[in-house]
Amino acid sequence: MESKNRREFLKKGLLGITGAALLPSDLNFGVKNDILRSVRPELPFRILGKTGIKTPLLSMGTSSATASGFVRAAYEAGINVFFSATYYGEGNNEKLVGEGLKGLPRDTFIVGTAVPADGLDVRTGKFIKTFDTKAYIKKAEESLKRFGLDHVDFFLFPYAGKMEVVLNEGVLRALEQLKDQGKTRFVGIASHSDTAEALMAAANSGVYELAMIAYNYKTTNTESLHTSIERAIKAGMGIVAMKTTAGAFRNKSGPLLNTNAALKWVLQNENISSVVSGMSSLEELQKNLAMIQNLKMSDQELKDLKLTSRDTEPGLYCQQCKKCISQCPYSLDIPTIMRSYMYAYGYKNIDQAWHTIAGVDISDNPCEKCTTCTVSCTAGFDVKTKILDISRLKHVPPDFIKA
Repeated sequence: MESKNRREFLKKGLLGITGAALLPSDLNFGVKNDILRSVRPELPFRILGKTGIKTPLLSMGTSSATASGFVRAAYEAGINVFFSATYYGEGNNEKLVGEGLKGLPRDTFIVGTAVPADGLDVRTGKFIKTFDTKAYIKKAEESLKRFGLDHVDFFLFPYAGKMEVVLNEGVLRALEQLKDQGKTRFVGIASHSDTAEALMAAANSGVYELAMIAYNYKTTNTESLHTSIERAIKAGMGIVAMKTTAGAFRNKSGPLLNTNAALKWVLQNENISSVVSGMSSLEELQKNLAMIQNLKMSDQELKDLKLTSRDTEPGLYCQQCKKCISQCPYSLDIPTIMRSYMYAYGYKNIDQAWHTIAGVDISDNPCEKCTTCTVSCTAGFDVKTKILDISRLKHVPPDFIKA
């Protein structure tokens, strides 16, 4: 009976995906709302903390999406949670997501976006100038205009790490005002580094209701992180996980790791309500939809993950520990550069790689003054080689990247 139900799910899901991909956008958007409500499959879900939202085990991170029809295809296949950010495609991604969801019943989808603060130094995780509450609210309002919505469900404060930033009075005031004004239902953080500290601070604030955290089978310092996750859960926060495949490819030239194994590993932690997957193809969407129907890891998946964990090569995933910055005589923002490298070679997302490195202050040849690199990476990266490789992207015209 279970296998029959799964086949029926896949059949319905594939029909929905195929139809969404093939129908002209004007016809697709013209489907009656009551029909859309009835034909979409219900995916396995978990409750997202005190928000009470039934979150499918699979959410869509939209940074790799390049067509509104793909967003609509994911929706019709049962996904109802979509995360974007103002820095994805310089805001154009929010427009794409809004177009993909246009005309749908507003209570059938959840939208979240990350709005960064001006003056936050991502190298140190601290403010280098006073946080401007009014300016931040204005940036959030501009996001709403790009989505074409009067409110989003989540506003996330990204690059959250240091306690002093997460608990900054101006930040908390801005987020509370956005809620009071009805521009968002809930507020949260997104954290790439210093995550344990960020979670503890968010849990103690009484303000944050959601945390999106980098979490995968390569995550280090799991003891302190799991303690912080437990504290956040007790405070009623919901947790979703990003960077769940740790770069997807095991090294620059491949091979692709067993992504089913990587995603299932994350979902073994029942405190994680959903994995936020940056899917970019119908094939990947179909594969992930099938995966969440059965979270039990097969012997082969366990074997593949074990072999990958034992790789002698350092791979593509940067832990964002930031220990490299103080070792570099020129204080390069190596963690951000490594994230760009991962986007380019791990996720094959050149656009996001370009936008990530565009904000880093580096010269044409950032390592030319150093005959040998003094940085000893905790993950074993050949830092200089990777910097010289990915820094070329910074000087590619943006129009060429989008072509």
